Amino acid sequence: MAVQTAIIDENKLNAFLGQLVGELGATVNAGLIVLGDRLGLYKAMAQSGPITSAELAEKTGTAERYTREWLNAQAAGNFVTYDPATQRYELPAEHALALANEDSPAFVCGAFELATASLKAESQIESAFRSGAGFGWHQHDPGVATGCERFFRPGYNANLVSTWLPALEGVDAKLRVGAKVADVGCGLGASTRLMAQAYPRSKFMGFDYHQESARGSSSSRSPGIAPSRTSTRSGAPTTRSRPSCARRARSRRTSVWRSAPRRARRASVTSPPRVVSRGSAGSRRPRSTSSTKLVRNERAGGRNARPPSRLAWRAENCG
Repeated sequence: MAVQTAIIDENKLNAFLGQLVGELGATVNAGLIVLGDRLGLYKAMAQSGPITSAELAEKTGTAERYTREWLNAQAAGNFVTYDPATQRYELPAEHALALANEDSPAFVCGAFELATASLKAESQIESAFRSGAGFGWHQHDPGVATGCERFFRPGYNANLVSTWLPALEGVDAKLRVGAKVADVGCGLGASTRLMAQAYPRSKFMGFDYHQESARGSSSSRSPGIAPSRTSTRSGAPTTRSRPSCARRARSRRTSVWRSAPRRARRASVTSPPRVVSRGSAGSRRPRSTSSTKLVRNERAGGRNARPPSRLAWRAENCG
């Protein structure tokens, strides 16, 4: 059966090619935005007014040639303005709110850091497409976590305490009196620290399975926040300040085994099990193996010791 050739609409094709060229320019310029953010070029321009490439390079400790090429690309994209008569560039005040002021609700450089860092995992994600294996947040470049925090933090600063929490019935009042709060998926802890500053009578605990985020949150605690009111934990046992119930139980069983006399430990492993059953008072008789109870020096921690019930174990080790 012959395949019918589609009739091409050149206007649609040209419109789509124009869209792709715009996407290409945005992709390339995303890296330039990240450079301007990391090198402090936007912040220096916001503080200086009209400036030449040589002056900006001197302020930021960068090479003039590279700085000039960066400025020309920014001018071509209308990120900055350029005056040919004076050969000076200027970052408009409105653009500075988005590119140079990290406290501004309009700040977006974190989003570009997040986007460009995500692209670094392209080869691993290609492999995941072929194999079907997962690709975790923790496997990304660290710029994904830091960019995400810088992107969302301005929104938290503008809305979390003033709008979002008061919109939840009764939550604001409880936090002002004093409550315990679990911030699950806290990342680098921007929201956790912000709530701790706003509600000094409450205690906040941030949780994140990503170890590096949890550790970074703990190491970057804001001034004026007492450690007793804020803390972060990851899913890794090494970051917990107090051992889990299971770890404490394993430690207890190990210590009992090691502290038992060597003769008792040898007997618990080598001696055959005694088969006993419950009968009348003072009597014991063999039973079938399907209903036997293996006893091997439970106090010494023998390998066939019968484990306690789950409820008893939790009461003993977690209570």
